Amino acid sequence: MVNSLQVKEFEAEQEVRSLEWSFDNIANLFSQPFMDLLLRAQVVHRENFHANSVQLSTLVSIKTGGCPEDCAYCPQSVRFETGVQDQNLMTTEAVVDAAKLAKVNGASRFCMGAAWRGPKDRDLDRVAEMVSAVKALGLETCATLGLLKDGQAEKLREAGLDYYNHNVDTSPEQYGEIISTRTQKDRLDTLQKVRSAGLSVCCGGIIGMGESREDRVRMIELLANMNPYPESVPINNLVRVAGTPLEGSDPVDSFEFIRMIAVARITMPRAMVRLSAGRSEMSDEMQALCFMAGANSIFYGDKLLTTDNADALADINLFERMGIETTRDVLN
Repeated sequence: MVNSLQVKEFEAEQEVRSLEWSFDNIANLFSQPFMDLLLRAQVVHRENFHANSVQLSTLVSIKTGGCPEDCAYCPQSVRFETGVQDQNLMTTEAVVDAAKLAKVNGASRFCMGAAWRGPKDRDLDRVAEMVSAVKALGLETCATLGLLKDGQAEKLREAGLDYYNHNVDTSPEQYGEIISTRTQKDRLDTLQKVRSAGLSVCCGGIIGMGESREDRVRMIELLANMNPYPESVPINNLVRVAGTPLEGSDPVDSFEFIRMIAVARITMPRAMVRLSAGRSEMSDEMQALCFMAGANSIFYGDKLLTTDNADALADINLFERMGIETTRDVLN
């Protein structure tokens, strides 16, 4: 157990978190001894959340493949030969069935993803219908549909959308090496539309795309200094899909990935930090350290859009072994 003296010492060391996080401050967090960093992150986590609770989200691809973008990590791009088959937009009935199953299995948030550069208005009308139907089941709703045009975020909010996901992916410096068909500013513009519409923001990035630690610092700097910072921060460990330009990327060191989780927790203390893609390749012990570092949300279910996710029964077993509860309300 963390004693009160340790808590006070770490609180005294922390910068006032309402101030902007500088590059140097974030870099200093990354360079702390591993156990010191985990203790500091765990203290921040316990100040803001129940210590042993994890929120479950389920992600479903409501429209798969055929995306015109060239995101180097994505198997749904038409530019890469990955074996992903194009599929039309699901029916509302099929989405509702998937949401009902997710709820029965313990998910409290249902996320709908579509492989578009951005939705056309006629498609958005159909997605809005899905959102309303899922919301009526008593689930939180999230959508990731690409770039939004004026008025589209408001339409989603009126339909009952709670969160909109649009990741920054990586640092501003590395971004152009990963994607050329949309700029990071395009992404930030969509996030501003989401904020202006009164929706909560889900925004994070991907680790393992050949970036340096400096890139990781820059990405956290970008996220933590948003005003306000995202309510939900997914940290993805790259799934290296055959046929994508990043299929040969070197895996990220486990300790470095856990550091990323810890730094996200410290710099964005009230955010839900989600352990997202790549969990199928993580050991139970690595995931446990991620939870200790402040991760308190996961994608639950056997699929993440088109790639495998950690086995759901294995997740249940891990939570039982760790004494972790899954709940809709993990806030103190």
